[in-house]
Amino acid sequence: MNQKPFSFWQKWLTWANVMTLVVGLLVAFAGNSIFFEIHNDYTKEVFFHGNEITGDMLRFKNWLFGIIGGTIVGFHFLMIMISEHAFKKKEKWSYNALWGGLIFWFLIDSSISVYYGAIHNLILINLVALILIGLPLIMTRKVFIGK
Repeated sequence: MNQKPFSFWQKWLTWANVMTLVVGLLVAFAGNSIFFEIHNDYTKEVFFHGNEITGDMLRFKNWLFGIIGGTIVGFHFLMIMISEHAFKKKEKWSYNALWGGLIFWFLIDSSISVYYGAIHNLILINLVALILIGLPLIMTRKVFIGK
């Protein structure tokens, strides 16, 4: 792969993680906003039989969203740094680390979502992130395989 296509996919990887980092900030600070209305509606159906989340349960949900959002921000900040430095320099460890982080997160998060019946999380969040971040990794594999 020559430098121009690699550079395109490397920038895609960085910007996909920037966008996901912004989603993490929204999760942490705007989890009850219009941005998460569909996700929250499905969550109410799955866990609360369609009833509104209020009082202490809403505080608990907001706390969970806060720490989940912080984790999302930290994870994707690290992916951005790897993409912008070691991956850009075509260091093989960076390719393996990005795949490892993405796959471990996806399998654990998705398995738990399926177990608890929160399929909406798998579809609305996990598959979108897997495709956005996995695609540039797939498209640049020839650069890293065999190194």
